[in-house]
Amino acid sequence: MFSELTLVAARDGLRRKQFSARELTGAFLGAIEALNPRLNAFITVTPELALEHAAAADAALARGEQGNLTGIPLAIKDLFCTAGVRTTAGSRILEHFVPPYESTVSANLLRDGAVFLGKANLDEFAMGSSNMTSAFGAVTNPWTRQGDNAPLVPGGSSGGSAAAVAARLALGATATDTGGSIRQPASFCGIAGMKPTYGRCSRWGIVAFASSLDQAGPVARTVEDCAILLTSMAGHDPKDSTSADRPVPDFAAACRRGVKGLRIGVPREYRSEGMPPEIEALWQQGLGWLREQGAEIVDVSLPHTKYGLATYYIVAPAEASSNLARYDGVRFTSREDGADLTELYEKTRAAGFGAEVKRRIMIGTYVLSAGYYDAYYLRAQKVRALILKDFTDVFRGVDALVTPTAPSAAFAQGERMDDPIKMYLNDVFTVPANMSGIPGLSVPAGLDAQGLPLGLQVLGRPFDEETVFAVGAALERAAGFAALPSMRAEV
Repeated sequence: MFSELTLVAARDGLRRKQFSARELTGAFLGAIEALNPRLNAFITVTPELALEHAAAADAALARGEQGNLTGIPLAIKDLFCTAGVRTTAGSRILEHFVPPYESTVSANLLRDGAVFLGKANLDEFAMGSSNMTSAFGAVTNPWTRQGDNAPLVPGGSSGGSAAAVAARLALGATATDTGGSIRQPASFCGIAGMKPTYGRCSRWGIVAFASSLDQAGPVARTVEDCAILLTSMAGHDPKDSTSADRPVPDFAAACRRGVKGLRIGVPREYRSEGMPPEIEALWQQGLGWLREQGAEIVDVSLPHTKYGLATYYIVAPAEASSNLARYDGVRFTSREDGADLTELYEKTRAAGFGAEVKRRIMIGTYVLSAGYYDAYYLRAQKVRALILKDFTDVFRGVDALVTPTAPSAAFAQGERMDDPIKMYLNDVFTVPANMSGIPGLSVPAGLDAQGLPLGLQVLGRPFDEETVFAVGAALERAAGFAALPSMRAEV
């Protein structure tokens, strides 16, 4: 019964006393116990804490004091600091780190009555597009190809969050998006995922990867479920200097607006070489659905899109190099013994960081070094400004953009792993939104020839998530996506 519920339906059932928060939470904990050994979607499961939250939710419901998420079981990406609960960022160097404080986003969810089931797996320090770089093992996508049982990647870095939601181990999850790490795993796992405008959600208490790009957001089964989660997650936070002091709209109401009269842009640069014909066909079908609902489809150009990926892989590693310098074995990380301070640093970081993190630290340190700063980092920042200008110019004439989310469906574990460039190309459609700070939403819209989900991406003006949700909900209604992964809980 519970596995078929959306977040909206579960919230309604709790408020109507059709079941209790404890019953709902117990069912999801049972599902995690049964399936997580196969999926590895959670690094840490917190059953005692979850049942404690559920009991508090039932008491609040009995008093008629329900909040936006009272009694709703969620997974929390293990990048969000959670007071008294281990937070690893998917890395050995933080394997034993237990924060004494709560991130602002997770605190907002607790304020509104959410139940935390545990900490979801992720690529180490959110660096990856496959969830293969986690120090705690790869996450397996609950979907499989028709006639092929090869385990597939769930996408990254928020692969644990996406897999947990798709497999019915949680009603929703927090995630973060630095170059596509909400939208790409949402597409690979057949669910919805929303990256809000940079500054819409506080970054305080989230383990940093690239501070000018990282943004928290939700993944859930439906667009409206994402809207409800974002309503709780968002809001101004004086502890975060990049947090926007803007009111939080009723995002769920925007899902019912419709798209009649909207102008939807189609950027010609998103037709990448070698893109599978079925993704192009789905894109055209999605545009047709919007046209049928009264939207006007407009061809547009984002000329600097072709530089987005190269620019990202200069800016993001540079910021990672700076942010990860704090993990030295002296303060709050795991530590390796050394004869002196330098050897302690070297051994701790060599043992604590995985190969992909080391690669990005080295790239970042190189582009920030004397003699290369102007040639690489400074030039990348100038190109980033041009990418933002492209979007600013285009949004003067259209209300939103619609593109594919990813250039492929989920691929098998082990495929592409020996070529970092191929891995980085997974983010080709998602990176520009991070470089410009605009909101983006992935909506499950169809299946490829092998029965794997494909997503369409909606991009919008800064702080106009409402229009993004309106367009995404319209696509969702037209697509009627009802396919389910082969590995899922029946609770």
